[in-house]
Amino acid sequence: MRFLFWVVVLCAGAVGLALFTQFNQSNVVLFYPPYRVELSLNLALALLLLLFFVAWTVLSAIRHLSEMPGRAAAYRERNRMLKAQAALRESIENLFAGRFARAERAAREAQAWREQAQTAALIGARAADQMQEAERRDAWLAQVDAPEREQARLVSLAEMQVDARDAEGALATIAQLQSQGARQIHVQRIALRAQQHLKNWNEVLRLARSLEKRNALHPVLALRLKQMACEALLEERRHDPEALQDFWRSLSADERRAARIAEPAARYFSQLGRQQEARRIVEDALKSNWDSRLVLRYADCAEPGRALPQIQQAEQWLAQHPNDAELHFTLGSLCLGEQLWGKAQANFERALKYADGDEAEQRRLRVRAHLALARLYEHTDRPQDAQRHYRESALLAA
Repeated sequence: MRFLFWVVVLCAGAVGLALFTQFNQSNVVLFYPPYRVELSLNLALALLLLLFFVAWTVLSAIRHLSEMPGRAAAYRERNRMLKAQAALRESIENLFAGRFARAERAAREAQAWREQAQTAALIGARAADQMQEAERRDAWLAQVDAPEREQARLVSLAEMQVDARDAEGALATIAQLQSQGARQIHVQRIALRAQQHLKNWNEVLRLARSLEKRNALHPVLALRLKQMACEALLEERRHDPEALQDFWRSLSADERRAARIAEPAARYFSQLGRQQEARRIVEDALKSNWDSRLVLRYADCAEPGRALPQIQQAEQWLAQHPNDAELHFTLGSLCLGEQLWGKAQANFERALKYADGDEAEQRRLRVRAHLALARLYEHTDRPQDAQRHYRESALLAA
């Protein structure tokens, strides 16, 4: 439709021009003494139009000729920019592909364009760091001085320092970052690694909790880090009952129920003479997570002469776990402490029966069961049976 419209307009214009020239009888007379030039109006208009196009062509040619040096410079600059951008892409691809020497060379080529020179320097620093070239890494980073790229430089430096086991340097860099208001999750991950290297377990626990709350750590890794931190912090307080109690109360319910945290806590409370607290710790943890380490630790939570409630609790558990060797051994130990000789013997023998695997833990349990039976037979004046179980334990231990 648009094409048809312009055809109609062109035809109408041609018809109008033909009619104008056909019926136009006017003349144009030019006087330039002593000359006199007389032309028809149609020819004069045609000559004026021709003169306009000739002047326009000449002026356009002059303008293009004057702009040629600038255009040539812009062309060269555009080519340099395109080559630098291609080099930057190549540098990034080589860095991710593990070709660090190529990545560093391409980063150097990418610096040909000034606008991306500092970005290329960051990539070059990463590549040099992966090749353990600390001097070249620092030289690359020294080129990054723009304020808008300061945060990228500091984050990269902190991560590279942690990789190089320079935890104190990484924390100093992170402190500089945080003074500028940076609170990214990635920075907290780097700080967590640095604190772990330095064994600052209070900070490890705090950062692990914070990152877990923000879904920035895998749950298994977060649990493992919290367990490591809690184990170390419990050990630091194992001689101070008040400090141990305060720290235990500061833990969340899920942390207190974790077997690797509850087991050392119960052990330290028992060693400090707080058997009731140790017993509650084990019982609460076993409600949500049945674990052999906690079951074995339950026997240490008994007060001499007051173990009947624990024996009853162990028998209730036994109804749910009748073939648990560790539970039978624990129940036997509790009965042995209360001088319930027959019941203790029966449970130690069941522990030997059910601990029939070849794993190291099962072998250790059989050694302990034989030693417990030997002590029981000594108390009941059966020396020959005691000697037999001592020999069995020695053979298993060997």
